[in-house]
Amino acid sequence: MSKIDLTKLRNIGIIAHIDAGKTTTTDHILYFSGAKHKLGEVDKGTTETDYDPEEQQRGITIYSACIPFKWRDCTVNLIDTPGHVDFTAEVERSLRVLDGAVVVFDAQKGVEAQSETVWRQADKYNVPRLVFVNKMDVVGAHFANVLDEIKERLEGTPAPLTIPIGAGSIKDGPTPFRGLIDLLEMKAYFYDGKTDGKSFRAEPVPADQESEARHWREQLFEVLTRHDEKDRITSAYLEGKEIPATTLRELLREQALARHIQPVLCGSGREHIGIQPLMDAVCHYLPSPLDRPPVTGLHPQKKDKEEKRKPDPKDPFAALVFKIVADSHGDLYYLRVYSGTLKANSRPFNPTRNLKEFASKIYHVLADPRHRDDLPEAVAGDIVAIVGPKDSITGDTICDIQNPIVLEQIQFAEAVVSMSIEPESSADKDRLTDALNRLKREDPTFNWRVDADTGQTLMNGMGILHLEVKQHRLERDFRLKVRVGKPRVSYRETLKRSIQVEGECIKQAGAAGLFAKLKVSFEPKKLSESVVVVNKVAPEMLPTELMAAAEQGIRGALQSGELGYPVINVQATILGGQMQEGLSNEIAFTAAGTDAVHRALKDNMVLLEPVMRTEVMVPEEYLGPVTADLNARRSEITEVHIRGKLRVIEALVPLAKMFDYSDKVRSLSQGRASWTMEPKAYAPVPPDVLRGMMGTGEEL
Repeated sequence: MSKIDLTKLRNIGIIAHIDAGKTTTTDHILYFSGAKHKLGEVDKGTTETDYDPEEQQRGITIYSACIPFKWRDCTVNLIDTPGHVDFTAEVERSLRVLDGAVVVFDAQKGVEAQSETVWRQADKYNVPRLVFVNKMDVVGAHFANVLDEIKERLEGTPAPLTIPIGAGSIKDGPTPFRGLIDLLEMKAYFYDGKTDGKSFRAEPVPADQESEARHWREQLFEVLTRHDEKDRITSAYLEGKEIPATTLRELLREQALARHIQPVLCGSGREHIGIQPLMDAVCHYLPSPLDRPPVTGLHPQKKDKEEKRKPDPKDPFAALVFKIVADSHGDLYYLRVYSGTLKANSRPFNPTRNLKEFASKIYHVLADPRHRDDLPEAVAGDIVAIVGPKDSITGDTICDIQNPIVLEQIQFAEAVVSMSIEPESSADKDRLTDALNRLKREDPTFNWRVDADTGQTLMNGMGILHLEVKQHRLERDFRLKVRVGKPRVSYRETLKRSIQVEGECIKQAGAAGLFAKLKVSFEPKKLSESVVVVNKVAPEMLPTELMAAAEQGIRGALQSGELGYPVINVQATILGGQMQEGLSNEIAFTAAGTDAVHRALKDNMVLLEPVMRTEVMVPEEYLGPVTADLNARRSEITEVHIRGKLRVIEALVPLAKMFDYSDKVRSLSQGRASWTMEPKAYAPVPPDVLRGMMGTGEEL
């Protein structure tokens, strides 16, 4: 592995809205590359990357799966990601460590809600991407419409390299989807269904497709000449000269890496059409680790000192832990190695935790964590899994102790739904706690806590499906019998306005009293972190250990506000304090910090609820009833637009009003509507709703 040619390495992900065909596309890629010997089917649970029993049962991807394979002269680390919004953390952490991505779109449905989310996530990490318009064989498939939506809704610049011959299936009309035209070579390709698309034939472009192919090729040149600063093709194009396909590929690669364009290919995973050109495009147009800028981080001791690491095996070792899988034989830690070399049985340093970890074994994991290839070492640019660490968590850096660096952590969305959970046998309480902690280490969007008022254990996640999957993991993998309650909204609290308070702890009990006073200012802030505590008290004014205790008291109290919900978007600044010899200690200052929070929030608190971005696709005849129902759920309808024969309603709706929506929208549309939902933001609960909830004693 150490001799790998980094120019021929591709770390890519396949991302899309649920049901766009990511996993089927991935399975074909692995089949055609020889990484697997038989095509699987999502509906039968036989695909390579959907290895978990829950995935096979539900027919959806839940866990991102990484699998290496070879195509042409390239080595590709491919990650198949979930499309369901409840598992968006899997997409987030994958895109953080990938160099390129393939975005799959359904040719009938075009740009859907989660398509927008994954596209924006790719923008956030500056990931170059290809587009694959899948399902050209379904009723209503429309290649040009998908490209228009990519331009309008995603502000992308699609550059089509292949176009479909026909659309839909034989029973849908006289011109079914039966092949594709390569616009660079101006050839038509027809795939043999009997060999599952492994064999195909190249022919001249059919006469009835000639003018359309010329039209699309002209559009491709128009897109490419916009950023042709080196005049690779512009002059030749304007003069009507023939432009070699190799020159076009060089320019396409250059502009794709600069993210000026997104090369577009089309096909059908189900009909085995168009996968090989997509695989060629991955090698031609997506970046190698050397095409990406050096990764940057900070020195752990000198926070203002920026450190850089090049993708070079000779540079100091640095890697990011982007995923952890709990395993009874030892947890698997997935790493993206950015620089240097990590050898098996070595002791890398974790600067975030300030400790040495152990890397006893290094693996290439073949999708299912049970299937792995041993490696003697991991080198810059590669994605591997290691066994041995004990204290690292997702987002931590591990590196060379002589050259420490802390890479930017991965930011994950806040949990929006909670459920109570308890073991059927009280004897299993400790086992449940241990299992919940292991699941929390695996998944940064999952957490749990014990409610201070009720004593209930609450697990929190991104949605009902997310928590159901965790419940089934507890039952199946950890062999626990558990009872869960109904789903509840995970509310948050924040400050209404800035305030300065004095928190205190004054208790007189003879000589053993307590005394502490703190002056603290609190202000609402929209921050990337939920809560920030700043200490502006000089060490000579009050001892450092007392200030640390005060900070701890403030942070602890902000975990559970006036109504018992976590407080977010607040900065607390400790401005001063008082102590008395013999009466002041860490317990007193922790209590004073807690008191300061309660004083700041009293009559100065806003309750926030998660608001979801909801998209409902419905036939026009059911638009009225579905819209009326959304309005009754306190929704704000932002847009209604046409997609083929359907109407698409985009709305912002409080999560509290959406738990029964699946059944309701099904009955309103006679089962013909489809819908998706994703977290958008936290927003204040309307005063009348809050009064009604509190007045009736209803659980918030």
